[in-house]
Amino acid sequence: MSKNSLIPSPAQLIDKYQLNAKKSLGQNFILDLNFTDKIVRHVNDISQHSILEIGAGAGTLTRSILQANPKRLVVIEKDQRCIELLMELKCYYQNIDFEIIHGDALKINELEIFKQEISQQQKFKIIANLPYNIGTVLLIKWLKISQHIASMHLMFQKEVVERIIAKTSDNHFGRLAVMANFYCQSKMLFNAHQNVFTPPPKIVSAIVELIPKDKIDQQIKFEKLEKVVASAFSQRRKMLKSSLKNFLGNNTVKILEDCQINPQMRAEQLSIDDFVKLTKAIN
Repeated sequence: MSKNSLIPSPAQLIDKYQLNAKKSLGQNFILDLNFTDKIVRHVNDISQHSILEIGAGAGTLTRSILQANPKRLVVIEKDQRCIELLMELKCYYQNIDFEIIHGDALKINELEIFKQEISQQQKFKIIANLPYNIGTVLLIKWLKISQHIASMHLMFQKEVVERIIAKTSDNHFGRLAVMANFYCQSKMLFNAHQNVFTPPPKIVSAIVELIPKDKIDQQIKFEKLEKVVASAFSQRRKMLKSSLKNFLGNNTVKILEDCQINPQMRAEQLSIDDFVKLTKAIN
């Protein structure tokens, strides 16, 4: 008999703890263990890695992670009602280093949580069904520390995933795609049907895989690249000579031409390498 068969089902736990998803927290609880098992299989072997999960909710994805026997699992959950459920789940996995932190994912310090791993040159992995209202903010936060992350397998609204994986000249190509794909290799894995959640969301979700690159151009500082990209896309229908003028001033055209970028192009026509050249050219 498997351990999973001894634990109440996700639906039973949701009923036991009288959980109703809160819109204010961007919650949609996952019911389907087959679906969360599929997510974890795409992460490959996690037995030698520490894992971070955000917004564990009813613990369905948490359980799939625990079944895969991680070296360590740290779960961040803001909703006190879910903490009690997760504590019950922890009782079934006493052989695993499993830490539950009641807190706000936007305020935690991942480098502090995983300081022991980092001191030993070990990277951690992130697996999460992200709250819809803070998902992209968290991704940007993690891109800043991507050198310490082995992989990220994240669930977003499908529209957000399309923005993450977009290529130059795609309709969805923008700030998120440039930042994500400068620091990582990204690809969409599969969709999440609405019926795996309770309550079923009105939108379609999808899983994206982000693998941080081993080598990043050290001349590029995150904040500087982000400012350049944000400025370029701030008026995305305008030519670069106009959209970048507030940021670069009267030297806009010269800087663009020095980078061999046509000032009459629009931001979505640039490659990531173009944004890198532009960032390096700015003092």
